[in-house]
Amino acid sequence: MSLPGNIFRRAFFIESFKVWGRRLSFVCLAMALPFATAETKKHNSQIQPLTLYMAVERAINNDPLLVKSRHLESALRDRSVAESSLPDPTLSLNLANLPTDSFDFNQEPMTQFKVGYSQMIPGGDRLELKQKSLTQMADSYPLLRQVRKAQLTVEVGKLWLQLYQTEQSIRLINDNRFLFEHLAKVAQASYSSALAKTRQQDIVRAQLEITRLEDRLTQLHQKRETIKQQLSRFIGADFAEGYLEKETDYHWESVLANAETTVANKIQRIPSAYQGAEKLWQIPRQTMQDILRRHPAVKSLEQSIASEQTRVELSKQSYRPNWGISAAYSYRDNDPLGNERSDFLSIGVSFELPLFTENRQDKSVAAAIAKSEAVKMDKWQTLRMMLADFSSHAARLNRVEQRRQLYAKTLLPQMQELAEAALNAYTNDDGDFAEVVRARIAELNAKIDVLKIAVEQQTLLLQLNYFFIDADEAQPEMRMLGKVENLND
Repeated sequence: MSLPGNIFRRAFFIESFKVWGRRLSFVCLAMALPFATAETKKHNSQIQPLTLYMAVERAINNDPLLVKSRHLESALRDRSVAESSLPDPTLSLNLANLPTDSFDFNQEPMTQFKVGYSQMIPGGDRLELKQKSLTQMADSYPLLRQVRKAQLTVEVGKLWLQLYQTEQSIRLINDNRFLFEHLAKVAQASYSSALAKTRQQDIVRAQLEITRLEDRLTQLHQKRETIKQQLSRFIGADFAEGYLEKETDYHWESVLANAETTVANKIQRIPSAYQGAEKLWQIPRQTMQDILRRHPAVKSLEQSIASEQTRVELSKQSYRPNWGISAAYSYRDNDPLGNERSDFLSIGVSFELPLFTENRQDKSVAAAIAKSEAVKMDKWQTLRMMLADFSSHAARLNRVEQRRQLYAKTLLPQMQELAEAALNAYTNDDGDFAEVVRARIAELNAKIDVLKIAVEQQTLLLQLNYFFIDADEAQPEMRMLGKVENLND
C-alpha cells in the first residue's frame, strides 16, 4: 500500500473519531438533561400526525360549498311544495252605486254593499309538473355533493402527497449532508498533509456541493411553506352553520412544523378502487363507459335532463287554459218607504282562450325542448371528457409503474454500487475526488427520484379512483382512499 493511501486513511479515521466524539458529547448532554428531554418527548407525543384521511376528512367537514349545497336543496324542496299549491284566492269588498248628492245608502235601489270571492285554477297538470320538476332539480344536489367530496379528496390528497414528498426530500438531503461535510473535512485533512493527491479544487468542489445542498434545502423549505398555505384553504379552521369558528385543539400548523411528525414515516398506499381483473390501463373502453354512467357527476346531469323534460311537459300545458271561478254577494238596504229590497248573488266562471299559439305557446314548447337537448349534450360531453381523462391518467400510471420497477431493480442499486466503488477507489488512491462527489450526488438524486415516482404513482391512483365512485355511495372519499397501508416496497 502506498504512503499517501495510509495518510488518507489515517486522516479519515481521525475525522471519523472527531465526528463520533461530537456525537458522544451530544449523548452526554442529553443524559445530563433528562427532564428537558422528557418534556420534549411529552410535547412531541401530544402533536397529532396529519394523516391523509385526516386532512381529507377535515377539508370535507369545513367546506362551505357543501353547506351551501344543502341550503339550496332545502330551498328547492320547499319551493316545490309552494309551487304545487293553488294560488291564493281573492276577496273583494265593494260599495257600489252610492249616490253622490246625498251619500244615502238606501236612496237608490242600485246602491249595494258587495262581497266577492274569486279563485284561479291552473289548467291541466301544471301544479303537479312544477312540483315534479323542482323535486328532480333538488335530487341532483346530493349527487353534486358527492362530486364535491370526491374533488376535495383529490385536491387535498395531492397537496398532502406533495407535502410528504417535500419533507421526505428534505430528510434525504439532510441525511446526505453529513456525508458531504465529512468528505470535505477528509479532503481538507488530506490536502493539509501534503502527502496524498488531493488537490485544492477538490476542497472547493466539496464546499460547492454543500452550498448547492443548502440551496436545494432553501427551495424545498419555500415549497413546503407554499403547500402549507394552500392546505390552509381547506383545513385551516372549523366551519359550521355558516360561521368560521376558532381553531380546535388540532393545530395543523404545529403538526406540519416538524418533518418527523407531519406524516407517516413511509408513504401511504392508496389502493385502486377498481374491482376488476384487468389493470387500470387495460380496462376495455365499453366497460369504462358503463362504470362512468354510474358516476354522480353523470347522474346529476341525468337528473337535470329529467327536470328539463318535465319542464317540456309543463310548457305543453300552456295549450290548456287556466280557469277562474268567482262568487259575489250584494246587500241592499230597504227603500226610503221601508220596503225590503232583495239582495243579489253573482256566480261566474272565467277561462283563457289560447287562440294565438304560434308566437306564445309554440315557441315556449320549442324553447323547453331545445334546452332539454342542450343538457343532454352536456351529459355526453362530460362522459367523453371523463373517459379521455381516465385514459390519460391510466397511461401515465402504466409508465410510472415501469419507471418505479426500473429504479427499484436496476438504477438505484447501480447508483449505490457506483458510489461505493468511487469511494473505495479514492480511498485506495486510485480514483478522483470529483468522481466520488458526482457519484454521491447521483445517488442522492436517484433516491429523490424514487420518492418522486412513488408520490406520483399514489397521486395518479387517487385521481383514477375519482372515476370509480358510485352514485349510491354517501361517502365517496372512503372508496377513493380505501384502506391505508404502509408502502414498504
